[in-house]
Amino acid sequence: MCIKSILRIPYLASLTATVLIIAGVVSVALGQSPSPQSSDVGKFNGPGACAASSCHGGVQPKNTTRILQNEFSIWAAQDKHARAYTVLSNPVSLRMGRMLQPPVEQPNKSPKCLACHVLFVPENLRATTFKLDDGVSCENCHGPAAGWLGYHTTNDWQYETAVNKLGMYDARDLVKRTEQCLTCHVGTADKQVDHEMIAAGHPDLTFELDSFSAAMPRHWKTNRENNTPWFGVQEWAVGQAVQLNKSLQRVSRRALSSSWPEYAELDCFACHHSLTAPADSWRLTTTEYYQGRRAGVPAWNASRYVVFRYFAEVVDPKAAGQMEKELDHLALQFAKWDRPNEISSTALSAASTVDQLAQQIRTQRYDPDLTARIMLKIVGNGETIANSGERAAEQATMAIDSLFIAYTANTKLPNEAELRAAIKTLFSQLQNPSAYNAVQFRAQLLKVQALLPHSSQGANGLR
Repeated sequence: MCIKSILRIPYLASLTATVLIIAGVVSVALGQSPSPQSSDVGKFNGPGACAASSCHGGVQPKNTTRILQNEFSIWAAQDKHARAYTVLSNPVSLRMGRMLQPPVEQPNKSPKCLACHVLFVPENLRATTFKLDDGVSCENCHGPAAGWLGYHTTNDWQYETAVNKLGMYDARDLVKRTEQCLTCHVGTADKQVDHEMIAAGHPDLTFELDSFSAAMPRHWKTNRENNTPWFGVQEWAVGQAVQLNKSLQRVSRRALSSSWPEYAELDCFACHHSLTAPADSWRLTTTEYYQGRRAGVPAWNASRYVVFRYFAEVVDPKAAGQMEKELDHLALQFAKWDRPNEISSTALSAASTVDQLAQQIRTQRYDPDLTARIMLKIVGNGETIANSGERAAEQATMAIDSLFIAYTANTKLPNEAELRAAIKTLFSQLQNPSAYNAVQFRAQLLKVQALLPHSSQGANGLR
């Protein structure tokens, strides 16, 4: 069976792609670059226009070209984004829709759901090949292709021209790439997952750029631009900074909305956890868990902060100190749960500080010593992280995993298999979030700590 049959590529879309490719080849032969009509810039074609085997629809990757040329095939066959639309019709989604108020009888037709489960753009921006049911596809990340599709097939095409003039999104820039991911994975003013949706069954929003990119799986060559072997560490660090920035902007926005208080900004498992006898509850035997707030008051979900803070100290101790001060104050404001204007102001100020750090992270030098120091700093503060709840433990686990993978890709460790198994055990403790146990997680972090490589400056030589 041919690849077109396997992936069910629309004939018209494939034909359009082929025509555009031929036009590009002819233009190159004549020493020309095809110029799109100005009316085409900003229009979306749909993924079929990328599906030709001579473009991105190949079965096997090619190492002799600038791109792998099987990007579409990986997306269509392996990436969950390609099935984001179809899940809206499964029994869980239908049940969830009926629970919402007002009910959503057909989630696959509701703008509330389509906003993130498809490439949901106005009809006047849809080309004739565009199909709504293609899910989260190429142009969600790379921008409306009608303006640059033909141009980018030519030998003399310029990436900057496509980005600055023809509507392509700058996915090479890690900050901008993360921002594009977070339009759904954190949300915007127009796209959001609130507590009602989570209570009805929608997953809580979590994100970590490096781990999530690997799980897609990646359909692109990593590190093509800067040729550093420590690109994975940079990807992790940038992702941490940008997601914290966007999360704080969301807090600021929601605090001023009519729906405040919004419980989705809290630590879910401060309330939704397995109940035990008081003597057996780590929450009741750990004084740090309720530090600064009364028992029974849910905590702000600080999971995107409690890990990133240790890296921020490396980049800019002064800015990191300012961030610590602002976010500690924000946590106390949440504990009192009043004066939403002040919560909004504090969150917005902290977001500005985090953005300052994110810009510095772009140019930070990454090496084995820095990577080892960050891993050691995270596990060395395991008690604070563990006591911050399941979501913080999840972020820490993903961070250690990403940093470990980057480290072992460049530096061989004699105990690599043993360390890999110890990190895997951390993940296993997160499989049932409501049964999360901080004491057990902390104990496993200590085992990881004993196996980690030690930097020349040590875990405490960060400041």
